[in-house]
Amino acid sequence: MAEEKTNAEVEATTEATQQAVETPQQDPQEFLENFNWEKYEQGIERVDDSKLKEFESLVAENFVDTADEEVVEGTVVYITDREAIIDINAKSEGVISLNEFRYNPGLKVGDKVEVLIDIREDKSGQLVLSHRKARTIMAWDRVNAAHDKEEIVSGFVKCRTKGGMIVDVFGIEAFLPGSQIDVKPIRDYDQYVNKTMEFKVVKINHEFKNVVVSHKALIEADIEEQKKEIISQLEKGQVLEGVVKNITSYGVFIDLGGVDGLVHITDLSWSRINHPNEVVELDQKLNVVILDFDENKSRIQLGLKQLEKHPWEALSDEIKIGDKVKGKVVVIADYGAFIEVVEGVEGLIHVSEMSWSTHLRSAQDFVNVGDEVEAVVLTLDREDRKMSLGIKQLTPDPWTDITTKYPVASKHKGIVRNFTNFGVFVELEEGIDGLIYISDLSWTKKIKHPSEFTNVGDTLEVEVLELDVEGRKLSLGHKQTTENPWDKYETEFALGTVHTATISDVVDKGATIEFNEDITAFIPQRHLEKEDGKKLGKGDEAEFKIIEFNKDFKRVVASHTAIFREEEQRNVKAAVKRQAASADEAKPTLGDANDALQALKDKMEADSKKK
Repeated sequence: MAEEKTNAEVEATTEATQQAVETPQQDPQEFLENFNWEKYEQGIERVDDSKLKEFESLVAENFVDTADEEVVEGTVVYITDREAIIDINAKSEGVISLNEFRYNPGLKVGDKVEVLIDIREDKSGQLVLSHRKARTIMAWDRVNAAHDKEEIVSGFVKCRTKGGMIVDVFGIEAFLPGSQIDVKPIRDYDQYVNKTMEFKVVKINHEFKNVVVSHKALIEADIEEQKKEIISQLEKGQVLEGVVKNITSYGVFIDLGGVDGLVHITDLSWSRINHPNEVVELDQKLNVVILDFDENKSRIQLGLKQLEKHPWEALSDEIKIGDKVKGKVVVIADYGAFIEVVEGVEGLIHVSEMSWSTHLRSAQDFVNVGDEVEAVVLTLDREDRKMSLGIKQLTPDPWTDITTKYPVASKHKGIVRNFTNFGVFVELEEGIDGLIYISDLSWTKKIKHPSEFTNVGDTLEVEVLELDVEGRKLSLGHKQTTENPWDKYETEFALGTVHTATISDVVDKGATIEFNEDITAFIPQRHLEKEDGKKLGKGDEAEFKIIEFNKDFKRVVASHTAIFREEEQRNVKAAVKRQAASADEAKPTLGDANDALQALKDKMEADSKKK
């Protein structure tokens, strides 16, 4: 049955074709509209095979293959408020939304447009076309061809974006980096928006469908030729006109017409400046002189101040050593301050010339940048362009009558200004400083560092100990303003005196006791022994005898043992003396011996008479 139906259909088709080709001038579209498809499907209409082939050739010649997704050209046949009807010689016209023609607001009937068949037949049997997709396909082909052939393309700058601009090229949104807009830095991107410019396609990313274009590449070739010509004519000392291209903290880049040169900040002005923008501004035209360049002339050093006469050459001849001048502090260093006397002419005030004080301080203690100061010219060398100034010379030298104001042994009050390991600097008045050695701070305290005794800013009473006018030095003492308590202690704690005290500390070689806040005595180990043979310990109270007193070295040595041993020695000496006295009493004298001998003689004579 299927085979019979197929044969019937073929016969019907053949018959229909035969009828169609009988009038070869008939329009294919008209034929299709008048063709009885119902009879054809039922197998009633029959078409000859030869006529059917002829019909198929006519269809192939006049109609597009809607199944082939190729870009075809269509004609606008009608435009509604929202859509455009496009004829592409298919069974029916296609429909495209007017949104796809926003780039072409002048679209009208009869215009030829490129389209791509999007849907061959929608639910209503309508052919759906896409102009946007067709443009995209054709655009990528054109962009790739332009890139491969290095052709110049035209594009419309749509808007700004981060780092550059978005450009419409053949309907594709390409990226124009800010560095590729022009050979010089661009500060106002908005001036290029909504402009049509020429570009060169420099990069295509096929994976992400990204396109990068450059306008700078079009003009670089011309600039390179211009640059070579300019470089070949460069000579040292040559004056050229340029435009300020870029300003940095260290200098200014000048565009000399395709060639860039650098004016270092020190070559911008004879005066000191903190930043180049104090002298020049962007896009400013100015003349510069070529100072130097490398062998390839790729690094060109330019100068601006060299076009003007050096300020030292214009310095008035009337200025001489000893004159008073006024100027502004422009730079401060640890060793001094630079004063601009006239524009471009500076003098140095060394810190030693800022005050009569011999105790030097930092320049920041005297002046600040921007201060207007008056000074005296101390040295002036016009050939080497050097000038030294002084501030202290504006006031009398306080050392002029120093012997009258501060004679030796006179007492004064001063302010502690600074410490050293060996003493304290005290300011008696501006320009008059004296040194108190650490040994002259106190009669009694053992001071390791002056900060243990006083603080910076404290007021101290002092006595002038020594005065060196030529060396401008004062030796002061603080302890000399009070009585030396050791003079009194020399009598109170004389050798042999006995005092009661408590052992405050025990050390390796002995122990210490404190008689008062000033005197701490040392007891050697062997002098700690008590009468019973034991030794005194920390906290024990006992009597001590002074066995050494040195006022100069503030040394006091005492002994407990000496107290009872001396008593023993006294007792021994007394016993010996008494024993000696007893012995003396028991001894016969010469007279006694004579008397004894006489009595013995008398007795012997009496005995002999009796006989």
